[in-house]
Amino acid sequence: MHTIVVDLGYGDAGKGTVVDRLCAPRPGAAPVTAVVRFNGGAQAAHNVVTTDGRHHTFAQFGSGTFSGVPTHLSRRMLVDPLALAAEARHLAALGVPAPLALLTVDRRARLTTPYHAAANQARERARGTARHGSCGMGIGETAAYALAHPDDAPTAGDCTSPATLRRKLTLLRDRLTDEIGPLAAPPVEACLDAFAAFADHVRLVDGDHLARLLRTGPVVFEGAQGVLLDEWHGFHPYTTWSTTTFAGAEDLLTEAGAPGAARRLGVVRTHTTRHGPGPLVTEDPSLGSLLPEAHNGTGRWQGAFRTGHFDAPAHAYAVEVCGGVDALAVTHLDAPARSRGALRMACAYRTPEGTWDHIPTTPAGDLDHQQRLTARLLAATPTAWQSPGTDPHAWCDALAHALDAPVVMESHGPTAADKVTGRGSRSRCPERSPAGR
Repeated sequence: MHTIVVDLGYGDAGKGTVVDRLCAPRPGAAPVTAVVRFNGGAQAAHNVVTTDGRHHTFAQFGSGTFSGVPTHLSRRMLVDPLALAAEARHLAALGVPAPLALLTVDRRARLTTPYHAAANQARERARGTARHGSCGMGIGETAAYALAHPDDAPTAGDCTSPATLRRKLTLLRDRLTDEIGPLAAPPVEACLDAFAAFADHVRLVDGDHLARLLRTGPVVFEGAQGVLLDEWHGFHPYTTWSTTTFAGAEDLLTEAGAPGAARRLGVVRTHTTRHGPGPLVTEDPSLGSLLPEAHNGTGRWQGAFRTGHFDAPAHAYAVEVCGGVDALAVTHLDAPARSRGALRMACAYRTPEGTWDHIPTTPAGDLDHQQRLTARLLAATPTAWQSPGTDPHAWCDALAHALDAPVVMESHGPTAADKVTGRGSRSRCPERSPAGR
């Protein structure tokens, strides 16, 4: 059985450490064939800490790399060759032999270039205090340009054709310069050299490669960011240019002749966090000092890292827009004790329209609805509190009931050795009323 790993929050729930555990060798279990990245790009920040103390923030490489599991960057990925080279160097310094040899890249994957990143940063600066919380790495620009100019958007396969890539990069640079002004980016020839080196050091593959991987053994699909940042279902405009639900991975499975062949694993942490602006109804600034984050902080483009109590309506909304999950992985189960029992779960909101214990959904594509929803959430305050205390099992029971799915992985710390699998917990949250439905 294959597994799709998706964050049910605003990102940073621990997808990397969950994938690391799934890829770790286990007695009697078939080894994972590959980790497939299926959305986003180099803006991902999936932190993995090994039992011997090594730490890496995975961006484009799959989070199973420390176990020697290969990574496949699918056609749905936005590939940044420059960032990929830097990541490979860090992995090599940590003892991973020949990291790029573990990598395959679909030729159709779109390229993120220095021109996309420069345009992204220029637009975000121009927003002033109304910034969206972008990572500043050009992900949205890459997606937007590919939609506007699909035939001219550079791809990984273009890196083997200097003439084609030169034409596409020149068009890209000139169009963005005409729109925004001069870009703080290197000349086209310098980009050509770097991208040619990328093509020389990675294996570019055709669309049938994934089908072969799926026939070889179990595959883990590693998602980026979180469902509450989804381009269609997130709280607009504080969203990403990426589908962050299970849909992208399931489309790839269908294309490869294996529809419905994967377990949907949703990742949540015991407290709700987000980077930068946008709704965080349960935010509690006092939790930041109780629950410091070793690998999350204020980012130049994203803004501050914010912490709140567990937001049951928001996570239930994520489950609903995903079409349900098969199971949950719960991380940061040590946090309730570290918070000295301060952590709680909010099961409803007070809003100007009354009490909500259910965030209304709408079919994908109605961004006006999403923006109105964002305004309501920004005015909401949490209520209907539940206090599971400091017992990790009580938290798993409460989360399992609130999100209507069994907990199959518990994470009590940063390494694979801190994970427990297979309990399948369920319990109760305060009964939901019809209000807000």
